[in-house]
Amino acid sequence: SEETDEVSDAAPSVTVTGTGEVSASPDMANVSAGVVTESPRAADAMQANSAAMQKVFAALDAAGIERKHVQTSRFDGSPLYAEGQARVRRMPAIVGYRAANQVQVAVHGVDKVGAVLDALVSAGANELGGIPFGIAEPAPRLDEARRKAVADARRKAELYAGAAGVALGRVIQIDEAGGGGPVPVAYGRMMAEAAAAPVAPGQVDLSASVTLRFAI
Repeated sequence: SEETDEVSDAAPSVTVTGTGEVSASPDMANVSAGVVTESPRAADAMQANSAAMQKVFAALDAAGIERKHVQTSRFDGSPLYAEGQARVRRMPAIVGYRAANQVQVAVHGVDKVGAVLDALVSAGANELGGIPFGIAEPAPRLDEARRKAVADARRKAELYAGAAGVALGRVIQIDEAGGGGPVPVAYGRMMAEAAAAPVAPGQVDLSASVTLRFAI
């Protein structure tokens, strides 16, 4: 009969999962900022909001942020209701309107984050969200984490095979689990320029997980 390299599912094997992690200093941040305005009339609230957001966009332009790195993440209007009014068999009275406009700003270079925050607030931004730090090009570091994951899996397989008194054979299956993107980790602290808001980017962790099946 013809020889084949295929290994059946019933063939003796050992399956292990390895993980790898790489820490790196972030080189960018996603700043969430916007403007909330209120007025007795809906049109006035929207008009005031639009004027305020134009100042925010101008401030971002002046700070050197390209428009391709600015994306609207929220835009809405809602009524303001009277507080403390009895709500028996009737709707609460509308006393005004609120308009909200928020953008996500990708700031490349963590040393610029403090200055960008100051520029946004000075321009009228009165709603600031989180500032998740990240890595603009994570692929090389994720590849390093993957290599570590494979090495970790092989180490475990060799340990199990040795403990069981069998010889570890070739890899017959590789499955990658969901890779982990940048996760903020509070390692260290970095201060922006004296005139800008202080920020602490710390480090981010990138992880990978792989399952290997070895013949034994």
